[in-house]
Parts: sequence; structure tokens; C-alpha cells
Amino acid sequence: MRVKDTLNLGKTKFKMRGNLPVKEVERQKAWEDNHVYQLRQKLNEGKPSFILHDGPPYANGDIHMGHALNKVSKDFIVRYKSMNGFRAPYVPGWDTHGLPIEQKLTQQGYDRKKMSTTEFRQLCRKYALEQVDRQRKGFKRLGVAGDWDNPYLTLKPEFEAQEVRVFGAFAKRGLIFKGKKPVFWSWSSESALAEAEVEYHDVTSPSAFYGEQVVDGKGVLENGNTYMVVWTTTPWTIPASEGITLDATFDYSVVQPKGEDRKFVVATELLADCSEKFGWEDVQTLKTVKGQELDRVLCQHPFYPERKLVTMMGDFVTLDAGTGLVHTAPGFGEDDFRVGKQYDLDILVPVDDKGYMTSEAGDDFEGVFYEDANQISLDKLKAAGLLLDYMPYEHSYPFDWRTKKPVIFRATHSGSRQWIRFVMKF
Repeated sequence: MRVKDTLNLGKTKFKMRGNLPVKEVERQKAWEDNHVYQLRQKLNEGKPSFILHDGPPYANGDIHMGHALNKVSKDFIVRYKSMNGFRAPYVPGWDTHGLPIEQKLTQQGYDRKKMSTTEFRQLCRKYALEQVDRQRKGFKRLGVAGDWDNPYLTLKPEFEAQEVRVFGAFAKRGLIFKGKKPVFWSWSSESALAEAEVEYHDVTSPSAFYGEQVVDGKGVLENGNTYMVVWTTTPWTIPASEGITLDATFDYSVVQPKGEDRKFVVATELLADCSEKFGWEDVQTLKTVKGQELDRVLCQHPFYPERKLVTMMGDFVTLDAGTGLVHTAPGFGEDDFRVGKQYDLDILVPVDDKGYMTSEAGDDFEGVFYEDANQISLDKLKAAGLLLDYMPYEHSYPFDWRTKKPVIFRATHSGSRQWIRFVMKF
């Protein structure tokens, strides 16, 4: 007798194997053929509404686990609400603009610099619509219920028209102004980047300590022979320098080393460290003042006689390294931008979209790639007798995750492909 003949097994018409790769497709086709989603909407017509506003994925490649987690989780919520008596339509959509789509075309061998804007946009549109179809099939295969035949696409004229209407409503209420904003700027992509498009790597930068001559000490510092000792890890931004930032609560010492006619201002807590770096001996402290007392002192820019630098109070100055006085270029840093706006400074950005210095930086810098401008700045400081010390400085720095090239912090009102961005006031 066989063992199976001793078992009292139930009889069923169900097959022993689920065979889901086949059965799921058949079941989903039956849902679509019988318009199950539409029938559900009709059944709940007139009942209280529940609307899930779904942020659209980029139309630039096959779906992945992140897409699956996102869409399936939302499908649970919409189905739950629908089965509980709510009119719960789900309208899927796609973001069909932006750098991810352009990057895909670049990887396929297209060079947008050799094409007209219209030609490149047409290619982007064609590619985006192809990806919408591919992703839609993937989402439907996951079993997500929705109005898949009528999605919203950001490239549709009716969608763009509605964007203009909403923007116009903001403008009528006085909530819009045109202005610059510090962003991650990828010169290799010629585009602004979101935080999620940036990765960090350790880099080594030239760290420079140099003096900036006081020309109006506001009665606290002597003019002419007193120098603020500032620190920067980006000497290439010195042509954009518009100020020096201190901390209002720190103590600052005015000192005179042995053999020096000049007097120097550094944070008191960092004086010993700075003296060792600069080779100062028998340093005499002439006076100690609070940072707040140095507010709005004016210094001479080391390169441009016509430009004066204002001393400002900021909350981002630390005593971990440097001198307690931070070189400030509002066009090239978020903290710099913020303090510069507080002091009504112009936002100078003498670097173009491709990372090259512009005519605003002067003859010595114009046309130079920004990284190469580091050495020019150091040479000019040395020639002027202002460079006190420089050394390699290792730190974490942002990179474009697509091109694997470093990015710069840059204040701009231009987004990807030179579209003008606006900032909302709250």
C-alpha cells in the first residue's frame, strides 16, 4: 500500500501550484476588460471624496523597488478608502521634464550642444512618452488600480496652462518675486541639482590664511596698519568676496608679533594655534574686543582697490579651525548668501554655467576654470604680501551623482536648461 492511500485528503478543483506569473496576468486582464476600476468609481459616485495626491515619478527608465513600494502602498490606501464608502479616484501621473531625461539621452550618444533647442526637446518628449508607456505597464502589472488611460503628464499643454494659472494667482497676491538663490550647481551638467542628486566625497583643497587691511575701524580698530586675518578653503571665490563674517559673542584679539609693523585681528581662542601656523613670535596682545564691537568695520579687498569689505555678524563661524574670521562670498555659499542678504550686499557671481570665471572677476581671472583660479588667488595674495599661510585641507565635498564631478554652491535665478526660477515669500 502506498503512503498517499492512507491519507484522507480533501478534494479540490484548485491546482496544486499557484502559477502566479500566468494567473496574475489573466486576473489583471479580467479587471481591465470588465472595467472594474470604473465600476468602483460609479458605485461610489456622489459619496464623500478621498483624493490621494500622487507625486509623479520621472519618466526615465523601468520601474524599480522604490517605485513598487511607493505605488503599492498608495494603492492599499486608495482601495481601503474606496471599500469604506469613499469616492476615491486615483489619477497617476509622470514628471516628463528635467535633467534625468536629458541625461538619459546624453548617455545614448546625443550631444545637445550640437543640436537646436527644438530638436533636443523633441527627442526628450519622444523619449519621455516611451518611458511613460513602459512604466505604466509595470505599475499595472503590480496590480495598482487607477485611471491609467488618462494620466496627467507635465508636458501636456493643459497641464502647463494650469501651472501658469496657479502661478498667476500667486503673482496677483504679491507672493512672487524674482531673485537669486544659492543652489548646488553642476558645471558638468550645466544645471542646478536637488539635494537628492548630490553625493559626497573627501577632497583636498588649498586652505589659505590672509590679511585684509582695515580702512574704517569704526573707532575700534586703527585704520591702515591693522589687518583682519581671514580663512578660506576656496581661494577661487576671493574675487567674489564682499565681506568678513565674525561671531558676535567671540572674543577677538588685536595683536602685534615681534618684528611686524602690522597689527592683526584673530579670535582669541585661536591665537596660539594661529601664531604657530604663521611663525609669529613674542606676540603682544594690544586689546581684546567682542565680535559685536567689530560690526560693519570696513576692509580693503585684496585684489580690487574700489571694493570695500564689510564685517558682519553670523551664526556659522566656529572655533574648530581657521581664525574665527570667515571670508564671505554671498554668491558662493548658503551661509554667505544668508548673511549677505541681511547686510544688503550685492550678490556677485563671477562664474558662468560651465564653471569659468567671467569678466566680473577681472582680467587676471576671466576665462579661467574655477579650480585653476585657486592658484591665481594664492599668487596674488603672496605678491601683495597678504598671504600668511596656506596648506592642504581635507574635507567632505558635494559631487554630481550622475557625472561624478564636483559641484559648486552658486547663487542663481536659473534652473535646469536656463528656466527662470522664482522664490515664494512667506
